Amino acid sequence: MDIEKQLALEHSKPNTLLIVNYIGEDKKKFKELLEVFAKGDIRLTQRAAWPLSYVLEQHPNLAKHHIPFLVQLLDKPLHVAVKRNVLRLLQTIPIPESELGPLADKCFQYLRDRHEPIAVKAFAMTVLYKICLLEPALKNEVIPTIEDMLPFGSGGVVARGKKVLAQLAKIKVQ
Repeated sequence: MDIEKQLALEHSKPNTLLIVNYIGEDKKKFKELLEVFAKGDIRLTQRAAWPLSYVLEQHPNLAKHHIPFLVQLLDKPLHVAVKRNVLRLLQTIPIPESELGPLADKCFQYLRDRHEPIAVKAFAMTVLYKICLLEPALKNEVIPTIEDMLPFGSGGVVARGKKVLAQLAKIKVQ
């Protein structure tokens, strides 16, 4: 199967599941999907995001060697759908220590940018919480950042913000 051609055919759940089943745990096929996702064609990127997230839910180990690539994608000017989907993926997979700093910086940037959409901010909060599990002292910066957003946030930002603040409160800083 040519993944790019298959994605171009249609954006549907049956097509997504066909691609997911084709990829399975195959590293080369996964890399092919990731390359289509990162190419820049917004339509194909959006269509590739769905099977990408399904594959990683089933086989998170496939992302292991591609996390630096995903984090570096966030440094490029991206369509909001790409940012949203990269953050969605990163909130569900283990992040290597070498990527924690750059990823945290990017997430803070998204939270502080008034023009970022709700979903990007929500996923960025969850990624920051996940980073705080590994770097507990960071919660001292994450908490005030989220608290500053709440009075002006949309319903989605406020709901996710409250949830993440409650989770952060349980993290003990040594």
